[in-house]
Amino acid sequence: MICEQISFQSDKLSLSGMLHRPEVEQPPLVIGCHGLLSSSESPKQIELAKACNALGIAFFRVDHRGCGQSEGLFKDVTSFEGRCNDLKSALSQMRARSDLGRKRGFFGSSLGGAVCLAVAVEYAPSALVTVAAPIRSRSIVTPEDPSGAFNPRLLRFDIKAKISKISKLYIFHGDTDAVVPPSHAVEIYNRAGEPKKITLQNNGDHRMSKRSHQKTFVSAAAGWFRDCFYL
Repeated sequence: MICEQISFQSDKLSLSGMLHRPEVEQPPLVIGCHGLLSSSESPKQIELAKACNALGIAFFRVDHRGCGQSEGLFKDVTSFEGRCNDLKSALSQMRARSDLGRKRGFFGSSLGGAVCLAVAVEYAPSALVTVAAPIRSRSIVTPEDPSGAFNPRLLRFDIKAKISKISKLYIFHGDTDAVVPPSHAVEIYNRAGEPKKITLQNNGDHRMSKRSHQKTFVSAAAGWFRDCFYL
């Protein structure tokens, strides 16, 4: 496995990401999008990147604007549209590389999952995996923010009308998620096209904090990407 720190531009901001590339020619690629207050250093993403590499799949962990190693003051640059633009810019950056294959997949956790779903309508990835993704901002329990670190108005979205155009989707969601109700996962699944799959994790929370859930997720998600890319 080869790890490479990469910088790229999105709306005139310099963003950062880590590319995990297996030592195979022209591997397919998964681009990972983290949640609202997270970064590319999410343990789930790191473990998924390793599992994908073991199956001959490259993985690009992106720090969205204002997060991790990327440029921008979080409060000023964080919006749903901005994060969608970040994913599109990351995809453009990866398409320009001659050492990667043409097949692309998206992975998104929480808000990152909604971003991936929104962008997938336009870019039609070969595979898509989400964890605890909301279909709309209404009814989400947003984290307390007494310091005003983000603007909720810039994070409003409703992507239900787009879901019917999406397929090759695997949905993971904890059935006791207190942040994004599991009903979002069921609605996404019911609206999406085939092939699709859903796993509602028993007593699973929003962060997927149980180690057993994490292990099952990593193995199943990597397998989904492999099957969609190679079968």
